[in-house]
Amino acid sequence: MLDIKLLRDNPDLIRENIRKKFQDHKLPMVDEAIELDKRNRTIKTEVQALLAKRNAASKQIGMLMKQGKKDEAEAVKQEVANDGAQIEKLSEEEANVEAALTKIMMVLPNIIDASVPIGKSDAENVEVQRYGEPVVPDFEIPYHTEIMESFCGIDLDSARRVAGNGFYYLMGDIARLHSAILSYARDFMIERGFTYCIPPFMIRSSVVSGVMSFAEMESMMYKIEGEDLFLIGTSEHSMIGKFIDQIIPEEQLPITLTSYSPCFRKEKGAHGIEERGVYRIHQFEKQEMIVICKPEESMAWFDKLWQNTVDLFRSMDIPVRTLECCSGDLADLKVKSVDVEAWSPRQQKYFEVGSCSTLGDAQARRLKIRVNGADKSKYYAHTLNNTVVAPPRMLIAFLENHLQADGSVTIPEVLRPYCKLEKLVPNKK
Repeated sequence: MLDIKLLRDNPDLIRENIRKKFQDHKLPMVDEAIELDKRNRTIKTEVQALLAKRNAASKQIGMLMKQGKKDEAEAVKQEVANDGAQIEKLSEEEANVEAALTKIMMVLPNIIDASVPIGKSDAENVEVQRYGEPVVPDFEIPYHTEIMESFCGIDLDSARRVAGNGFYYLMGDIARLHSAILSYARDFMIERGFTYCIPPFMIRSSVVSGVMSFAEMESMMYKIEGEDLFLIGTSEHSMIGKFIDQIIPEEQLPITLTSYSPCFRKEKGAHGIEERGVYRIHQFEKQEMIVICKPEESMAWFDKLWQNTVDLFRSMDIPVRTLECCSGDLADLKVKSVDVEAWSPRQQKYFEVGSCSTLGDAQARRLKIRVNGADKSKYYAHTLNNTVVAPPRMLIAFLENHLQADGSVTIPEVLRPYCKLEKLVPNKK
């Protein structure tokens, strides 16, 4: 959510930002918000004046009663009653105006960083750098579920009967590999100074509205019927929510956390849930990283976060690239975002395996996460998040890049202590 002072002082910047994000339908909202803000401040001034008048009148009534001027006192009492009715009327209008203003401010997009490329959709995202040499082997690479099935490692038919499309059973060595990758990612981040955390997997609506836009919430979140609870779509939601309504001493910054959780997503409006694959699914597990820091440190942390993901994938010999998200591909709360994409030898192209974002003070402003500065001033923290690893999608890249001509899959040395295997051998049944 934008600072209301920015709306007052520089509305043209907000309009320019809306145009950069190709959301011109929101341009009239700027003028609406300006008028609502003006009316809100006018109401507050009028109410304060009436309250001051009422306080003075109360003293006047006491003096008149002491002087025996009962009729004059009654006249002042009537005036106070009239002012009270006006205060009540104005207060009701104030509540309505503030609600309308907040509704608009919640949907105006955050100011994007000057370095963000301008474009309408993800088709205009910009490749930044490649890490590792993409390889296309001289043998055919099967579809990823076929590779898993060769190890008796996945059962989509049973999952479909139990829960529908978008769910899966992982079995045997594939399930072991899945867990090993998550455990390795956890320890990888701990070694880089992050504190490990397992958060709540459900959050209240006050946290949902604080961490994401309404459009994201509608397309992603599962609501628990009859309760003020939502299943998390990523642990970022509950990890940032951990600090709701908190004032953090500045000396405790930066706060660096890495969290494990299952994730649940509707995938509404996406490209559809595949019957055969595990690329886009309703349920998966993920290791996440989040940072809460001073505003002046957020861009440096942004670069550290996406680099962590690159380093993790490269340690498992998986080629990756970074992709700068263009303005039209950024969610409304984001200031800047980089996707990490892994190489798919079968498709001979890269596909997304992680996303790193800095949100400025947007989440902190919504959730009232403030910092108590060294000079005792209070300011909003900056928040960042990034995917460490998210199997089973990551398994697609892993299996394709380590598949051998005989159908076996080699296990990189860094993972062997976690899964106790040097390679996966196809089931011969």
